[in-house]
Amino acid sequence: MIQVSASILAAPLTSLSTVIPKLKQNAIDLIHLDVMDGNFVPQISFGEALCKEVKSLTKIPLDIHLMVNNPEKEVPKYFALKPQYITFHIEATNFPIRLAEEIKKQGIKVGVAINPSTPASRINTILPYMDLLLLMTVEPGFYGQNFIKTGLEKINRAKEIIGSYPIVIEVDGGVNLNNIERISEFGAKIVVAGSALFHDGKANENALKLKKLTK
Repeated sequence: MIQVSASILAAPLTSLSTVIPKLKQNAIDLIHLDVMDGNFVPQISFGEALCKEVKSLTKIPLDIHLMVNNPEKEVPKYFALKPQYITFHIEATNFPIRLAEEIKKQGIKVGVAINPSTPASRINTILPYMDLLLLMTVEPGFYGQNFIKTGLEKINRAKEIIGSYPIVIEVDGGVNLNNIERISEFGAKIVVAGSALFHDGKANENALKLKKLTK
């Protein structure tokens, strides 16, 4: 059964102290935190202060996604939170291997994200250092987009490149009840869900509905 990482960006940020404690671990596997700097992506979201607040409100593991330029300068800010994953974009750094090694030294799993237009082959040189590949299936930084159709083909290509490496594929963008089954069938093990969870205030129920459609 697929894991669901709940994107807090889609939740009412002014009510996190109420929303986060209600998320249940049998429904929500991870809490996805999109950190945006206004440079790598056009939007600015939040930083380590809000991530720290979320950490204090739940025992659900954090899934921190850094959509920032020069992530080697930002990553250390999140070490103390001990998230399950810290994910950076391969397009945003010239030092991906060194950055991955720094994350691993902290006992944190390494995620590497690639944008829709970035070929999956970009991860070839960093495969031995990765734990997770985050495939963006919308353009990063723009909330509420539809799933890019070539995303399914990219999951297949990524699986070929990963081969026998123990790397989990996570899909982020446009995930909903209409496409979750196909996303799972193609090989994704984690999906990031935002509006599909939080649109009606029933995040736990919606997460379980997504899971029931997967193997």
